[in-house]
Amino acid sequence: MIYLADSANAKDVAGLMDRFPIEGVTTNPTIVARERADFGGLMADMRKVIGPDLMLHAQTMQTEAGAMVREALALREALGGNFFAKIPATAEGLKAIRALKGMGVQTTATAVFSAQQALLCARAGADFVAPYVNKLSDLCVDAISVVGEIVRLFDSFGLKTRVLSASFRNVDQVNQVALMGSHAITLPVSFFDKLIAHPMTDLALSGFQADWRSVYGDKKPEDMI
Repeated sequence: MIYLADSANAKDVAGLMDRFPIEGVTTNPTIVARERADFGGLMADMRKVIGPDLMLHAQTMQTEAGAMVREALALREALGGNFFAKIPATAEGLKAIRALKGMGVQTTATAVFSAQQALLCARAGADFVAPYVNKLSDLCVDAISVVGEIVRLFDSFGLKTRVLSASFRNVDQVNQVALMGSHAITLPVSFFDKLIAHPMTDLALSGFQADWRSVYGDKKPEDMI
């Protein structure tokens, strides 16, 4: 499973990349709007920070297929590199995904809430589908099972589309979709520290340091070799 950052703040992503092995960035209109800055500038800064090889997923805002395609092409032209146009999982979105596939544009079907939506988007040619885990849970749906169903359907029919799970409330949800075979997840920058932190790790390190100091004081290993 690969990790992506769900952010429109290039500075935050740069700090994250210094510590965590992410494979790219996803954005959406809500995340972009929170920055209260020029969209073009935000995305240009993001591409500069992550470079041309990491994935950058940017969402179209149109509702009609032809307009989605035009916007996706404009975004790809402006942002370049390893770009994915995020297209909503709607009937018009399916049409846009099919058209973009024929043009060689990578796509991510977003706002996916059912296995059938995911399967249709995959058949249309989407490279990723993005089920919203916590939003599904808020609807009293077993979101983890939905992710598992999507993975199994793709495996059963030999589809190359990958599952990019999004919308998480806690680390257990992340772990559960990983166990279900989700190919990728996207998380807010602040969420990553929750994945790596554990009180028992902190306790073990404190013990190591105490034991070392009891014998060697403040001497460092590299100074003693």
